[in-house]
Amino acid sequence: MKAVRFHQYGGSEVLRYEDAPRPVPGPQQVVVEVAATSFNPVDAGIRGGYLAEVYQVRFPHIPGVDVAGTIAEIGDGVTGWNVGDPVVAFLPLDADGAAAEYALVPADALAAAPTSVPLADAAALPEPALTAWQALFEIAGLTAGQRVLINGASGAVGGYAVQLAARAGAHVTATARERDAQRLSDLGADRTVAYIDYDRSPISVEGAPFDVVLNLVSTTDEQTEELLTLLTDGGFHVGTMVFGPQNPPRGIRTQRVFVRSDAGQLAALVDRVDDGQLRIEIADRRRLDQAAAVHDDSDSGRLHGKTLLIPVRS
Repeated sequence: MKAVRFHQYGGSEVLRYEDAPRPVPGPQQVVVEVAATSFNPVDAGIRGGYLAEVYQVRFPHIPGVDVAGTIAEIGDGVTGWNVGDPVVAFLPLDADGAAAEYALVPADALAAAPTSVPLADAAALPEPALTAWQALFEIAGLTAGQRVLINGASGAVGGYAVQLAARAGAHVTATARERDAQRLSDLGADRTVAYIDYDRSPISVEGAPFDVVLNLVSTTDEQTEELLTLLTDGGFHVGTMVFGPQNPPRGIRTQRVFVRSDAGQLAALVDRVDDGQLRIEIADRRRLDQAAAVHDDSDSGRLHGKTLLIPVRS
């Protein structure tokens, strides 16, 4: 089969589109014929070696933690799934991914694919939607009527977070590029703020004080501490890229989210897609052999929105 692999850590130039062995399912595993994977920033972090202490991969490594496709083979002990079933999954970050024609998937990571969107588009759901869900509800415990600030809401995680928070009955303020303001408003944001002026002390954001700050931006320690001033006493700061201070004031809690696979949560998110409560947004669709260019665009800050990588089959 064809796959994207890297044989050492490095920039986008280490990615090769090459022949690779087709995976064989072991016990409690299935092989999925990939309809699409999607690019996530964590793919670049793993490729660059920046997450090597957290996720130890073996070379050559296939990136791509999101997968949508159809089951092609089933390993021993797998029940409830059949060859030909359309599925989605969030793959282990330390195992080979789905930037290939076929991917090995733990059976306990599988969820039935949504039926209301093309199968390939479903690859844009697992990692960012699970990140948003776990950050808002598992960690921060967001409830109806609370006020939430989603800092850096332009990307895929931010888009899902806005939708999920709004559907939960929260009052949503989002910081985002001006070009994304109308889109986020359509997704459910009550207001959008172009940027936070960290040079102004104390910082001010319309809608404050907030019960929850979901910080999707790589803020400095000083900027993160400034964000905490926007929280109510006992509020929650959740970061996807940074930790908060060790001893925050006023009973504020702070935690970094490390997303995990959860088939039950993913199935519930799929149901929301099919019920029209959760919109999957796709910015671009690229061939799998263009993966290095997509990584390069991300490294250079040129990638905007969710990009799918679709295998090319003769």
